[in-house]
Amino acid sequence: MAHEFCKFPPGFAWGTATAAYQVEGATAVDGRGPSVWDTFCRRPGAIAMDHTGDRGTDHYHRFKEDIGLMKSLGVKAYRFSVAWPRIVPNARGEVNQKGLDFYSRLIDCLHDADIAPWMTLFHWDLPQWCEDRYRGWESADCARDFADYAAVVARAVGEKTAGIFTINEFACFIDMAYRTETELFAPGKFVSPKLRNQARHHAVLGHGLAVRSIRAACKNAPPIGLAENSPAAVPVYESAEHIAAAKQAYQDLTGMYLVPIMTGKYQDRYLHAAGDDAPRFTEEEMKVIASPLDFVGLNLYTPVYVRADPEAAKGWSQVICGPDYPRMYMPWLNIGPAVMYWTPKFVSELWNVPAIYITENGCAENDRPTAEGKVNDVGRIMYLQQHLAQLHRAIGEGVPVKGYFLWSLMDNFEWAHGYTRRFGIHYVNYETMQRTPKLSAEFYAGVIRRNAVGGASS
Repeated sequence: MAHEFCKFPPGFAWGTATAAYQVEGATAVDGRGPSVWDTFCRRPGAIAMDHTGDRGTDHYHRFKEDIGLMKSLGVKAYRFSVAWPRIVPNARGEVNQKGLDFYSRLIDCLHDADIAPWMTLFHWDLPQWCEDRYRGWESADCARDFADYAAVVARAVGEKTAGIFTINEFACFIDMAYRTETELFAPGKFVSPKLRNQARHHAVLGHGLAVRSIRAACKNAPPIGLAENSPAAVPVYESAEHIAAAKQAYQDLTGMYLVPIMTGKYQDRYLHAAGDDAPRFTEEEMKVIASPLDFVGLNLYTPVYVRADPEAAKGWSQVICGPDYPRMYMPWLNIGPAVMYWTPKFVSELWNVPAIYITENGCAENDRPTAEGKVNDVGRIMYLQQHLAQLHRAIGEGVPVKGYFLWSLMDNFEWAHGYTRRFGIHYVNYETMQRTPKLSAEFYAGVIRRNAVGGASS
């Protein structure tokens, strides 16, 4: 007798994801130039235990082994990122062929394993020369140089990919790096609100320019989109007024990034609140920013709970979780599986996108191997199972979610937390670089095999 529930559609793309600076290592190998993260990691106290991405998980040298891990899971898609400074290592703009060759080998190896390559062009590792030359995203030159780099990569390997993401998580490399108080992420600098808003504009402009340059560079361009971690507004409980408030909150909270990309206009409330600090832009730039996309990628981890609030000017207010609210092993990672239902639903309803991919979802847990070397990460299984059940709910209501990329294939460099937080479904011994499947890897392999969450067969 067989029993299954939460069955996903045929052809649903089950995948996993990593990012170049977090896993590749080899930061001074084969012509790669420095990134702002290489520089930031040398700032005393910037990273936990002064860790760096110099070695990462040595994916640059071990990618064939890592593709073997994916194949053993049964995944059919892998989202990786290209290191911009590996392709354009210096301000002269010379292309590093060895860098392109690496990604070409990676993509070919994925094809050999029957795994679809999904490529991200920017996952925060801005070349240091961009920062030195014109202060990075503070300048429109950064947007133009990013588009040029995108064209180089697309021309070399774009048509061998299943899809291309331009940029990953605007808020992380702008809002968390261009700060008015404490810097958290590279390049880690204090700027005025006006300068930060202008950098935001240059980042979304870079996305739009890259969309156009990719399509121009490829005779047969693959699907193009982006991966965004927009604040996941969730109604504090499901009533008509709180649902409407959460939907409005989602637009307000994405007014500087997703809204202009999807509509060609900044959210009015964003511009009004910024006042004299609002970004400068032209109508033509807004048209570029809103270049049509083939899909939207959503990185979903934790909720922003919202309630209807007639006394608030916006008509809604955030409900702050108390100190005892359950969370995973990160200070910000409150558990709220409903993000996987409401965010795709809002994106679909607001902008009628043709396809949605969950480009990241996962959690950190305080993983510790047993004496036998096993990692029984039951908390991560709980987190993944509940989130996937909510995703299934969205798909069942017609939301066009076509695939899911679990974060992450393996433990890796977790930015300001260094190697002190583990998000992988494979445990990495950072001394030997040995990879060991956790219990969650067994769970995920079962999900993929059954194309369903929950259930068993006998």
